[in-house]
Amino acid sequence: MNKKQIGIFSGTFNPIHIGHLVLANYMHEFTYLDEVWFVVTPHNPLKDVDDLPDDDIRLEMVQIALRDFHNFQVSDVEFRMQRPSYTIDTLEKLSDENPDAEFTLIIGSDNWAIFDQWKDYERLRREYQILIYPRMGALATIPSEFSSNVHSVAAPIVEISSTFVRDSIKAGKNMRAFVPSQVYDFIVNKGLYKS
Repeated sequence: MNKKQIGIFSGTFNPIHIGHLVLANYMHEFTYLDEVWFVVTPHNPLKDVDDLPDDDIRLEMVQIALRDFHNFQVSDVEFRMQRPSYTIDTLEKLSDENPDAEFTLIIGSDNWAIFDQWKDYERLRREYQILIYPRMGALATIPSEFSSNVHSVAAPIVEISSTFVRDSIKAGKNMRAFVPSQVYDFIVNKGLYKS
């Protein structure tokens, strides 16, 4: 039996924006992935993030954003794990919980450039497929010995960041075009990211 191919797209999604959806949509439509799972990462206790809403609020924003996408799912797996959680542990847990699936890590070329700083990066590279999407100013160089597991994907570069969205909302800008419409309504109704 062929296993379901699932891409893992992790982030704080603070907030989720259209760039995230464009990227996930591309990964689903133009690669071998059957589904893309958005893994919402919990607040890292080692990091001081003033404008990081509660985990459940960010999870709800992602759930709202993914309502119309049948091949996207949201996962709170890391909410139930020891913190800070590491990608290798998350992938292991997901693999244990979903024996009918194979997981691929989706990362940006900026993260690939510092991949050797990740916990158990050699195991990650050996045991999982990795799809690398381009980020402005970060070229993904993949040594030939990793070419069976690590692949560069020519996804469109969407230079929208959650930081830009947050800072703009804080400055009183209307950011409706940058965030899924129902998520934007949620942000406004909750008064998120106001100074």
